[in-house]
Amino acid sequence: MRGLDLCSLILSAGLLVSAQDLQEPPKKAQEFQELQKKVSEFTLPNGLHFIVLERHESPVVSFHTRVNVGSIQDPAGETGLAHMFEHLAFKGTETIGTRSWPEEKKALDAAEEAYDRMDAEADKGIKADQMRVDMLRSQFRMAADSAQRLAASGEYLRILAENGVLNFTSLAATASTESSYSLPSNRAELWFLMESQRLLHPAFREFYGERDVVLEEYRQRVESNPPARLLAELLSAAFKVHPYRNPSGGWPSDIPNLRRTQAQAFFERYYVPGNITVAIVGDVTAVDAKRLAERYFGPMAAKPMPPVETTREPPQNGPKTVILEMPGQPVTLVGYKRPSQYDKDDIPLDLIQILLSQGRTGMLYNELVQEKRLALQAQAVATNPDGRFPNLFVFLLVPAPGHTVEETQRALEDLLQRFKSTALDPLLLARAKAQGRANLMRGMTSNRDLAGRLAFHSASYGDWRKLFTTLDDLNRVSPAEVQRAANRYFVATGRTTVYTVLPGQSDAPPPPKPPERKTGGPQ
Repeated sequence: MRGLDLCSLILSAGLLVSAQDLQEPPKKAQEFQELQKKVSEFTLPNGLHFIVLERHESPVVSFHTRVNVGSIQDPAGETGLAHMFEHLAFKGTETIGTRSWPEEKKALDAAEEAYDRMDAEADKGIKADQMRVDMLRSQFRMAADSAQRLAASGEYLRILAENGVLNFTSLAATASTESSYSLPSNRAELWFLMESQRLLHPAFREFYGERDVVLEEYRQRVESNPPARLLAELLSAAFKVHPYRNPSGGWPSDIPNLRRTQAQAFFERYYVPGNITVAIVGDVTAVDAKRLAERYFGPMAAKPMPPVETTREPPQNGPKTVILEMPGQPVTLVGYKRPSQYDKDDIPLDLIQILLSQGRTGMLYNELVQEKRLALQAQAVATNPDGRFPNLFVFLLVPAPGHTVEETQRALEDLLQRFKSTALDPLLLARAKAQGRANLMRGMTSNRDLAGRLAFHSASYGDWRKLFTTLDDLNRVSPAEVQRAANRYFVATGRTTVYTVLPGQSDAPPPPKPPERKTGGPQ
């Protein structure tokens, strides 16, 4: 049910669903079914998979490329490597973005050789000659500057801009690396040319300059951002061995040591045709899309699929608590272990998020913010950081002035205990289902959103039709299934709590917590 984008929806007030909205209007349901009939797909002999949805209402086509690789595939000691491709993806190719590729390649290779010499000396540890390290570092920088002067790295994006590109995005996440943009339909062939060249002949230019950018991003987005820092602490505490514990942008101690040669090896391993899904939605025919795909992407050689991540998180056998000393407004994050998106409890857990935290109708907001006025914010996110593997159901609590993090934590625990022990009102569940359906349909209006959802469901579930069967999956969930999921996963043994206190207050013991009723824990 990840296609509902529930995590983003809870950050703003959701639609209020009234009793008359519990069923979709027939016209909406009919349009939904008609969309499915317009989808076709094909796979090239090399394994690259395409999904095409024809929509000829306007002369625009949206393209979405999804590669099933993200930070969970970062090698040990090389965290942040997958994220580098968000920065490198559109620096150009061997023919686009260079003033002279033969000369630029020679300069790039010379820079790598200089880096090798610098590393070799530095790796001697206490026996290293620091003056020689500094000299070799200067040689590397000179070689890198020579390569930089031969690059025209803005050319790739300039070409797209001159041809009317819209909604350009590039993102490297926990389990995927994606890019998307739209073009006028009479420029559709340009996408096939540019994207195929990007995947066939990447240059990895400006790697070390972008590496510095990634490191600065970590400082700004995590170290200087209290909510992001809190989330990073939650993930690293909740997961002992699974790579979910690593920041998606990498650890700051790893990032400065990433190498261009490592990026090349990473690309060769994971950017193989069978690991790539492309969705195309808009004013294009499936026949033309297949013809152009065969022409431009057919030359990509078939390669073995990369291994699936196998590191398994061991069971959590008790609650974990982390206290951070930070100035400013105190905040609490509470994460409960939950199964992956492939588990039967996935949709019941997403419905729990809607029941507890969808807009101003959620139980969390009503009770903690409006009625008791204990919190300024009280939200829930059903899946974090990603649904591909067992992950966390996360609660965010921000106490109101005059109240403490301990008060909001106790209020949350009390609410969850009542949620688990009280039979769910079928009308409330019906409204949550209606909200889920509304979320789904609202996210399928634009070509761009549809392309992203089709690519996600195809790559994640092996079938884009999962996007359209979600409505049926929602409708089948019973109140008993929702309550069973709550009792199974909202338990102390699977809980990790991270909260902040003012500097110098971490030694103060928290007030005692009420006893919890024992229930079954996550598997």
